[in-house]
Amino acid sequence: MTQTHIAITEQRDSARAGSELGAAIRTAFGGAAADAIVVFASAQHDYAALLKALAEAAGTTVIAGASSAGEFTNQSRGEGQVSALGIRSANMKFAVGLGQGVSSNAKDAAGQLLEAFRGIAKPALPHRSALVMTDALAGHTDALVEELTLATGGNYRFFGGGAGDDGRFDTTHVFAGTQAYNNAVSALEILSSKPVGVGVAHGWEPAGPALRVTESEGTRLIGINGAPALDALREHAQQSGQAFDEQDPMPFFLHNVLGIRADEGYRLRVPLAIGESGAILCAAAVPEGAVIHVMKTTADSAVLAARTATAAALNALAGEKPAAAFVFDCVATRLRLGRAFEDELQACASLLAPAAFVGCNTYGQIARAEGQFGGFHNCTAVVCVLPT
Repeated sequence: MTQTHIAITEQRDSARAGSELGAAIRTAFGGAAADAIVVFASAQHDYAALLKALAEAAGTTVIAGASSAGEFTNQSRGEGQVSALGIRSANMKFAVGLGQGVSSNAKDAAGQLLEAFRGIAKPALPHRSALVMTDALAGHTDALVEELTLATGGNYRFFGGGAGDDGRFDTTHVFAGTQAYNNAVSALEILSSKPVGVGVAHGWEPAGPALRVTESEGTRLIGINGAPALDALREHAQQSGQAFDEQDPMPFFLHNVLGIRADEGYRLRVPLAIGESGAILCAAAVPEGAVIHVMKTTADSAVLAARTATAAALNALAGEKPAAAFVFDCVATRLRLGRAFEDELQACASLLAPAAFVGCNTYGQIARAEGQFGGFHNCTAVVCVLPT
């Protein structure tokens, strides 16, 4: 039997917000302490005060999560809030891991994180998963996910995303216990006697011809087809009849993300800014030599992607009923859709009901599961469903 409780607060006093959420979780569990809590919090909060109060009120320090760029549940969404999921379960075991120094050595950070995992050497329970939240501004998230997959022998399903900071793109934090860290990655290991479902989908399709990345350095896309990267976007804007203000490029970028061609589909990258000599700065790395397309989508496609990801996660439960879910999508998706982002959340809610969900807008999304489009993504819906 698994009990869950989801809560969200607009309380701006961080200690009071933590106490309010923790008390709500503990009350829902009849006064018993939570086994684990996942929390997402706006950058407006004092994380140390928030997490300490949450732990005291809920009765556990098994806490993971991250700062975010928009917080939501199946019943509410907004910015500047804190959302949380409390779990008590006889079918699951939890542990919190932390890896630091992501920017300098992703492999070492992954190794630090996995030291806390209990299901690698002796998997007492058959189904192994982990919520992974990383400081995406530290970079190397693709490498980090790959290192986690290799070190666990491909036996874990990973889901989560990059921590946010209300769209400032300045400093982001991940949570482990009652502390917050930057340049780090945190995880909640979930060992379960029943399947845990993960689904991922994005709803974008190519809007232009295949292009070759001829020069890149991490998140700096320097050359496309032997010319400055900016030239390709200028040409696409002209051919598609779109306005492209290079002094304010985000409105164009949000509707024209880049898709890296892969065997299983397209892995998305959001352009963020125009750099020197016509380079494009992206939210995640674009490998040199990759084939890419400028991509297009619609609000209806985003809703369909949310439905597809949710349905895939539910199907992966192999007939078990859902207890609660995590939902992640990109801050760029929220900014592009505006109020229509609520339609995406409603699509998730309608399929999951009567189970509830908690989630946040992230700086990139993490998904790695059997038969799924795995790795680090932008503008992609990721759903994880916990069984009853």
